[in-house]
Amino acid sequence: MTTTDAAYFDELAAALRTAGVPPEQTDSTVAELRGHLAETGTRPEEEFGPAAAFAARLGGLAPLPGEPGEEAERWTWTADLFNDRRMLAVHGDQGWEVESLDTLGRFVCRRAPGVALRWEYRREVIGGRRREQVLGELEPEGWELCGEWMMYGYLKRPKAASAGPAGELDARPARPAGWLFLSRRGKVALTVWAVAVAACVGVAVAGLGLPGYVFALFGVGWAISATYTAKLEAQRG
Repeated sequence: MTTTDAAYFDELAAALRTAGVPPEQTDSTVAELRGHLAETGTRPEEEFGPAAAFAARLGGLAPLPGEPGEEAERWTWTADLFNDRRMLAVHGDQGWEVESLDTLGRFVCRRAPGVALRWEYRREVIGGRRREQVLGELEPEGWELCGEWMMYGYLKRPKAASAGPAGELDARPARPAGWLFLSRRGKVALTVWAVAVAACVGVAVAGLGLPGYVFALFGVGWAISATYTAKLEAQRG
């Protein structure tokens, strides 16, 4: 094994330890990988990619077999499209890992005991042909798809993959009391929608009828707004 290969595995072991992987598991993983390369004769960078990104993709960040998963903290929250990335950054720095998005578009999170990790997130437009392209570019860097909503995909990775020791969480803050995080624009949109619905209900109660095209108009307007936002992000990204 060359000096370069040894440096690669030293970096990999350090990244795994920083991510909270137990020493014995780190040692056995590195030994396995070294044995694999001895058989194939390939270089570690060619086989696994960058050490930090590869460490983030390994399964060592998950609870060990037999470890009680029910001890992990659970929390579900949501935000509008103007505020979701900012709140993901805030909560990721507090150690919350997004497991999935539910059918209502809420972020289902966990925070495992004893694993002091910060998480970083990004949102990408993955509708249509962009899905394969985006995932192909980001997965080698350690990004993992953790949820989808409409044409958007949310990706996560441990912050240790990019920040090293700074990706560790010194203390876990208390779980936030709220679950809904709206931006100013989101609050305005929600207020306008509520007023419009109230007006339509009032018209119906007054016996003047409830035209379905009013609701269709709001639905179409919302869909156009979301699609236009996604188009702008795709052009910029």
